Amino acid sequence: MIEQVPMNKLIYLLITTVVLVACSEKKSTRAVMENRDGADSVKVFVLKRDSVSKNLKLPAELYPWQKAEIYAKVEGYVKLLKVDIGDRVKRNDVLLVLDAPEVTANYAKALADLQSARTKYNTSRDTYNRYRIAANERGAISDDEMERIHGQMLTDSANLSASQSSANAYNQLKDYLVIRSAFDGVVTQRNVDAGTLVGKGSKPLVVVENLSKLRLRLAIPEAYTAAIPASETVQFSVDAQPSMKYQGKLARKSNQIDATTRTELWEFEVPNVNRQLKSGMYGSVSFNLNRDGKSFVVPYSAVVNNLERTFVIRIKDNRTEWVDVRTGINMKDNVEIFGDLSEGDQLVSRANDEIKSNREVIAVPVKAQ
Repeated sequence: MIEQVPMNKLIYLLITTVVLVACSEKKSTRAVMENRDGADSVKVFVLKRDSVSKNLKLPAELYPWQKAEIYAKVEGYVKLLKVDIGDRVKRNDVLLVLDAPEVTANYAKALADLQSARTKYNTSRDTYNRYRIAANERGAISDDEMERIHGQMLTDSANLSASQSSANAYNQLKDYLVIRSAFDGVVTQRNVDAGTLVGKGSKPLVVVENLSKLRLRLAIPEAYTAAIPASETVQFSVDAQPSMKYQGKLARKSNQIDATTRTELWEFEVPNVNRQLKSGMYGSVSFNLNRDGKSFVVPYSAVVNNLERTFVIRIKDNRTEWVDVRTGINMKDNVEIFGDLSEGDQLVSRANDEIKSNREVIAVPVKAQ
């Protein structure tokens, strides 16, 4: 007599059999894919061009629109100090008055020499004119005497010009004793007091800055210098006022890559009518950069970096090929690359240097991330 199997046990046996058969078929298919002609399967994506955009957040520093470090042209003592730090000044306002007795004495001597030279010239000129009239009478004045008188007049004329130049030079030095502001601004430094001996020192007497407009300077990394800002206006904040947002407009670029930092200096103009911002402040600038035109963009996992080279792995005729590339702008999930590549190439999506070049593989297409 045949023993009857319970229904639930029979169902369990059927399900187990189906699962085992399905697993066996899956393993068999995978083995075929991996071992067909000895080739491994690799996941690939199709290379294409795409727009490149990057949001940069960089540190920046504010500089005054104009800055004058004022030194003494001549040696002397500070006779009068008319400004202090924080004072606002107008163009041509007197900042300091120096006392230099030697300069005053030299100017007085130069004026005396000028008067003496002028007198000598006037005398020799009048003598020459009288001799010239007398020479109209034949034999009254010899030719040699006329030449001597004429030469004396020319000599006195040259001495007068030299004395005039000397007096002008000493007069200019005398003007240097009164130091004036070259523009409207604010006195930000004062390094002397009344009675201080000044001359060619290492520190300026005073520093005047024009803060009505400021220069916001950014050091842009070399990889981003060819990109174009999405807008000429950027927003920034300063450490002293982190909750406030200010704007600056791109005005100029240095067009030079600094050899030490490998950056280019970009300068933005910032209005500062209310004087809320100060020169020397540090801040943070955030703005978008766009590449002019489209570039090849790939996932980070597709680029291999080792000690010798940077490359991607291209699949051509079912064989691997290492292609050297240079990376450009880094984005959130992708990176811009440049190399001997063409649109439509198949690249390994998860590349590494264990996938050797000229190796036969089976390409399994996937979507690029």
